[in-house]
This record gives sequence, structure tokens and C-alpha cells, in this order.
Amino acid sequence: MTYVIAEPCVNTKDTACVEVCPVDCIHPKKDEAEFEAETKLYIDPEACIDCGACVPVCPVQAIFPDAEVPEKWTHFTKMDADWYLARK
Repeated sequence: MTYVIAEPCVNTKDTACVEVCPVDCIHPKKDEAEFEAETKLYIDPEACIDCGACVPVCPVQAIFPDAEVPEKWTHFTKMDADWYLARK
């Protein structure tokens, strides 16, 4: 299982989740070139260790276990995976 960042993050991009992630799987970071161009942050489904550290620090409750993403936002699961695939 992995975590997914959904709709509430769009145009918010609060990086509290980035700061607490023990495996550095949430990007783009503020100092990365893609940060300004992206509308949300993404979790790498292959690197995520399912620790859940990101969930309680998200100020807009945008992070969900992939099996619990609300139905209206399930497309964000693929968006997160595709974002990382495009960078490989």
C-alpha cells in the first residue's frame, strides 16, 4: 500500500508532508525546478513505506492510503504514479 495526495492539495502545496517523510518520497520540493509549475505534490508509490507520517501534518487533509482515497478523487492515485514514471 502507498499513500496518495488528492484534490485538497491542488494549489496549496504545503510542504509539511515533505519535511516529515522519512524516505524522501514526496516531491516536488520547494527547491526543485518543478515546484512552481506543479499544482500539487506527489507521493512515489514505489518509495512510500506506508508509515503514514505525512497524514497528520497535512493542513488540508489531502493524503489518503491508496485503498481509502475517496471515490471522487481516485484518479489521483494514477496521477501520482504517472508523475514518477515520467521522471524515470
